[in-house]
Amino acid sequence: MLGFDSATIERQHNFVQWVFPLLEVSQAVPGSPVLTPADVDLIRQSETAQTNLSSAATMMAGFYGSSDHWLRSHDHNHLRITRIIKSLRLLAGDDAADRFHDVIEGLVDASGQALNDVSRRHWAAA
Repeated sequence: MLGFDSATIERQHNFVQWVFPLLEVSQAVPGSPVLTPADVDLIRQSETAQTNLSSAATMMAGFYGSSDHWLRSHDHNHLRITRIIKSLRLLAGDDAADRFHDVIEGLVDASGQALNDVSRRHWAAA
């Protein structure tokens, strides 16, 4: 996934659930990983997992920064963003999640586009 180009990131709809897993079942990609509390502990303690998670978050922030197709009222990327923030908070901590959230909100604010309030509330709650 770290080698995906922007077109592949946009076209592929099943990798985000694998790269940014959660404790709950994905409604969009059945069969993707569902973490246990023990999994979370292992990922939090693994330097390799933390490095990979950070690299993936940086790549996704770069993807959103280099494209504007998601900056509209409704877009499937809004759900991806929510998942990324939730997963970072769970697996990498509040600082990592808040940094990603701040990047996304900065991109939205700089664009002047009117995204729906529901997505932005989900991001803030994540």
